[in-house]
Amino acid sequence: MTSLTKKLSAIVGQAFAAEGLPPELGAVRVADRPDLAQFQCNGVMAAAKVAGKPPRVIAEAIVAKLQTHSDFAKLEIAGPGFINITATDSFLQKHLAEIGQSQKQRIEGLKAETIVLDYGGPNVAKPMHVGHLRASIIGDALRRICKFAGYDALGDVHLGDWGTPMGQIISEFEIRHPDLPYFDEAYKGAYPKDSPVSMEDLEEIYPAASKACKDDPARADKARAATVDLQNGRKGYRALWQHFVDVSIAGMKENFDALGVHFDMWKGEASVHDYIAPMVEDLKKKNLAVESDGALVVAVAKEDDKKEIPPLILYKRDGAVMYGTTDLATIVERVTVNKPTKIIYVVDQRQNLHFEQVFRAARKAGIAAPSIELTHAGFGTMNGTDGKPFKTRAGGVMKLEDLIAMGIERAQKRLDEADLAKDFTKQEREDIAKKVAIAAIKFADLQNNRIADYVFDIDRMISFEGKTGPYLLYQAVRVNSLLKKARAFKGGNFVLKDEDRPLALTLSELPDHFDLALRNYTPHVLCDHAYKLAQAFSTFYASCHILSETDEALRSSRLSLAEFTYKQLELVLGLLGIEIPEKM
Repeated sequence: MTSLTKKLSAIVGQAFAAEGLPPELGAVRVADRPDLAQFQCNGVMAAAKVAGKPPRVIAEAIVAKLQTHSDFAKLEIAGPGFINITATDSFLQKHLAEIGQSQKQRIEGLKAETIVLDYGGPNVAKPMHVGHLRASIIGDALRRICKFAGYDALGDVHLGDWGTPMGQIISEFEIRHPDLPYFDEAYKGAYPKDSPVSMEDLEEIYPAASKACKDDPARADKARAATVDLQNGRKGYRALWQHFVDVSIAGMKENFDALGVHFDMWKGEASVHDYIAPMVEDLKKKNLAVESDGALVVAVAKEDDKKEIPPLILYKRDGAVMYGTTDLATIVERVTVNKPTKIIYVVDQRQNLHFEQVFRAARKAGIAAPSIELTHAGFGTMNGTDGKPFKTRAGGVMKLEDLIAMGIERAQKRLDEADLAKDFTKQEREDIAKKVAIAAIKFADLQNNRIADYVFDIDRMISFEGKTGPYLLYQAVRVNSLLKKARAFKGGNFVLKDEDRPLALTLSELPDHFDLALRNYTPHVLCDHAYKLAQAFSTFYASCHILSETDEALRSSRLSLAEFTYKQLELVLGLLGIEIPEKM
């Protein structure tokens, strides 16, 4: 899927090279002023400094060489030396045919490399809440983007299943049910297969245990001791902990399935426990792990740091491991088992310092070679309409399943208000409402640069007007409906009139946007393109005849553009994890 701007850049770059100038200065991009030109090259100003000549002189020389090329319909010099470029329709038609074929075949990839994406991060024994939404949605979109680019992209949920909270819950459960076999160290039999706790039980036990430990130092000591025993392999504790994990994952999968979020690996902190001791011993041998105030740490600060970077703690005074320990051991496991070229962490931006410590320790210890990319793809906060972190009306943290249910309820209401899907069966309406709700929730999140905070306004995001998921679904369904009404037509042949050209040019921009989203881990770039494409089709649809066009070649071309539009919307929305209904 080669970009049209890259093709043009290669041609313009050759003209720069012929003038003894760096060819990369011939980079072409979509014009800021589409009313003046389709594309522009801004490299003349930099070239003037290299050559020691006036920009205008260089621009004239470049244009003179380009005018001999058959792919340019118009070339103009603007201002001191900016080159405005308009391509011929034949060049655009040929390019559309090529990238249309690429979309059918998908992309066979950049390299046969493995990428591990760490996202989701829910905690065992706790219900998923809105705080897990951004990591899940953004991470899954990045996994889809990387996979489409040809990488072996693996999504890992990385459960929070091994820290102090586990000891708190186990000790609380032991206080309540001391006679259960999990707490009898002399017990030699098989532990029950069925869990003694449900997810509802855990939802009550977790906060109760946490509060008890905060209120009573002796109770906190008991929880810490249980944590150490669990991590050291006490059989009864491990069996009970496994129940917690199994029950929790079952609930998580319901939420993730509803969102259309996929994971290839359901691992957590506990999965790397056996890597920790050998890793720490290796760090000791290298004199990297040292004792500090009773804890074992790795110093990661550098002389040129402009802010304080604390050491990474491996073991606390009581011998329990920290998040940094398991995260470092997780890199050991991933490098050993998956052999990735990139490990991407889609985690709240506020955890930036933590990942800086872990990455530095991994580099310092030689755990991650310089050739392995370690990236924290952080994200901002999801806020309510009051500008504060999103809460329920009662002021609590909303469960993710309640958020999804609220979205579906609002989608059903909005479908009724817009007089859509009124003639469909109840099952069809429910399916459409669910897809509209998920599209609304996902697109509202993904359309923002992931670093930025954004306001979660369910009434605005569920609208069928403006830059929303439902608007894009509606436009896609409308295009598909048009194609269903059409007689058979010969696709792939384009006849471009003035009213067709803006849509054709917009369709040609996808490779650039995809490349940008892939390189910077920014799904919002694809959201921008999808919205621009939907708007371009809407204008195209309103300004020209399609089904009623009497010129058969032009009718076929316009239907080809419509088909191309639908396939590209389907592709881009699919990369964002958004499914288009068959009808609305």
